[in-house]
Amino acid sequence: MQVFTEKKLNRIALLGAFSMFLSTIEYLFPRPIPFMRLGLANLPVILSLELFSAPAYFLLILLKVLGQALVNGTLASYVFLFSMVGSFASGLLMWLCYKALRPRISFVGISVMGALTSNMAQIILSISFIFGPSAWRILPLFLGIGLVSGLFIGLFAQRFSEKSKWWELIRQGALKDDLLTEEAVDEK
Repeated sequence: MQVFTEKKLNRIALLGAFSMFLSTIEYLFPRPIPFMRLGLANLPVILSLELFSAPAYFLLILLKVLGQALVNGTLASYVFLFSMVGSFASGLLMWLCYKALRPRISFVGISVMGALTSNMAQIILSISFIFGPSAWRILPLFLGIGLVSGLFIGLFAQRFSEKSKWWELIRQGALKDDLLTEEAVDEK
């Protein structure tokens, strides 16, 4: 059984909270389709590919999905199931792409593939269990929005990963854990 260190749990919690914050911000924008999101909460998930083992990475995805459901009030609805299926399908593909192709693929490509995978998984789920074959009609719009949002999130993740001094410290493990404690904040 995987046991996480306190340092890793702190990082997972920090990125999970960041996902929840981004989900809250995203909730303020009108949606073109009721259940469609831009995917801002995926930014920490994409960035965490550089940091975490598979168990820690998928724990972060679980925190993201639960956080979104709590923020949006969808925990007891079919929307939660769609979010869970889409997030884990895209998370798995992004993880595999990062591990297998990272020197040859950027966060932009990983993000776009993740967005399209999430959309396809949700369409397949909707066809199989809820809406039937008529769900195919939304596929072009769904994939188009997924492509644009995946591109946007991927570009931001790539730039952030390359330019952020804070992220560089986290990647190198040079950022002290005490920066996340109340005592450290009170001292400054």
